[in-house]
Amino acid sequence: MTLATALTACDMLLIDGLHAFDFTFDQNGLVIECMDGRQLRRWTFTPEQVTAATGAGDDWSLSAADGEHRLVCMSAFRAPDEDDDEQEVEEPADR
Repeated sequence: MTLATALTACDMLLIDGLHAFDFTFDQNGLVIECMDGRQLRRWTFTPEQVTAATGAGDDWSLSAADGEHRLVCMSAFRAPDEDDDEQEVEEPADR
């Protein structure tokens, strides 16, 4: 498995210990954004850096100009749509 494959199958990342729900992976590379307290943190990786990532499964190491970054691909738990779960209940007719 490659990091590119892992990224297409996950919906949440852990980068350097921070949870990131906002990330984009496409032909331009990987862009990750998350809030660290009040500070917006942003990481950008080229397609070549993603290809060169080392690791396996969900745990990866990426090299960038600012150093090494640990990336963990995760699946977030999602609540089902409430509209789908609700069943209409008919009120009894007044007699």
